[in-house]
Amino acid sequence: MHPRTFIHDDFLLSTHAARRLYHEFAEPEPILDYHCHLSPRDIAENRQFKNLFEIWLEGDHYKWRAMRANGVPERFCTGDATPLEKFKAWAATVPHTLRNPLYHWTHLELSRYFGITELLDESSAERIWNEANEQLATPELSAKGILKKFRVTTLCTTDDPSDDLTHHDAINASGLGTRVLPAFRPDPALAVNRPEFFTAWLGRLEDASGVTIGSLAALLDALRKRRDFFHERGCRLSDHGLDRCYADACSESEAGAIFDSALSGKPASSADHARYASFVMLFLGRLYAEKGWTMQLHLGALRNNNTRLLRHLGPDTGFDSIGDFPQAQALAAFLDRLDTENSLPKTILYNLNPADNYAFATMVGNFQDGSIPGKVQLGSGWWFLDQKEAMEWQLNALSNIALLSRFVGMVTDSRSFVSYPRHEYFRRVLCNLIGRDIEAGELPGDYTLIGPLVRNICHENARQYFGFSR
Repeated sequence: MHPRTFIHDDFLLSTHAARRLYHEFAEPEPILDYHCHLSPRDIAENRQFKNLFEIWLEGDHYKWRAMRANGVPERFCTGDATPLEKFKAWAATVPHTLRNPLYHWTHLELSRYFGITELLDESSAERIWNEANEQLATPELSAKGILKKFRVTTLCTTDDPSDDLTHHDAINASGLGTRVLPAFRPDPALAVNRPEFFTAWLGRLEDASGVTIGSLAALLDALRKRRDFFHERGCRLSDHGLDRCYADACSESEAGAIFDSALSGKPASSADHARYASFVMLFLGRLYAEKGWTMQLHLGALRNNNTRLLRHLGPDTGFDSIGDFPQAQALAAFLDRLDTENSLPKTILYNLNPADNYAFATMVGNFQDGSIPGKVQLGSGWWFLDQKEAMEWQLNALSNIALLSRFVGMVTDSRSFVSYPRHEYFRRVLCNLIGRDIEAGELPGDYTLIGPLVRNICHENARQYFGFSR
């Protein structure tokens, strides 16, 4: 195959059955992106990106990690180099990413956004830079134009409870064809081990809620008020990014004492932090259940491992990895406590350590109650696992232990407007996996049976699960 046609119609589709499943059942489906980190402000203001750096490299720690591994100095990743210099440094790195998912994503994105099929490297960098930048000046590749181009029916951003959601209000008033909804991310409420951060956040929450937060009871009241505020603006999901689930016994009075200590500036010990976080997470789970929300738990990241560069660059700059935390016992206890109270919301469990795939897959089966299909879900491959091999691991664990047919599918989990081909990538992986089974005689070649399964995973399961209108 000529290298200029690397990304072609049947990319990743190795069998006739895979190709039929993808082109007939997966490709036509729109996108429902129920977990992302896109900027509501960029959408509200219909940001027009000035150049390929702004839309593609700005804030992308996946690329920064690869560049550092390739010996690229930090000034070309997060430093003071010009946008063109940074792009050229990335272009010179791309040939070294062979067999890394970045090589696939890079060329898929260039093809789907700009129609560019030339391989990116040092020699093609300036041509691609100029061609892409010219197209970025068009309405089709503004923030709103991209959502229309990729047929995004609904997307859920990730928002702090202290956010006033004015950008969401502006989006809703603009007549945008894509439904843009907030999602509730109250993780700062757990941060009694970081009093300086915690008290600053409480101040912002006070301003947003109108509640003076001098006690744990006041914090819980403020969180309830903000949940109601978010719900009125269409929020139907929460999200938490935790190393592991918290399920230590803790009374309200004990949690209140830990809160008071943090408010006075004393960091909670690891044991006290875990107990306090357990109490607050149970409270939040009950809040979500009351409104019929879905609780998302992203578990297993070991964050900020490089102290020197954390001090220099801050968090979310590419120094996180997979953790090996014990997960199953605490997760079971947390879910069981909510279930015992009849307060377990719809829940999606995202696992970052592939060694735990089967533990998580079996866990979801413990808490299905027949109220809706797939009430507790094994979420899609996350972060380091949102690539071909790990997607297949997740799909295989889900298929073997639970019901693949009820899976709510892929999310971008991204801050970048260039990430929508990740849905296409996932759909191709899904169809290739099932297509291989058909060709091997392990599934029937009945497309009236298997086609709807593929179609539903791509969009309809999620729409029904979250209760979104068409």
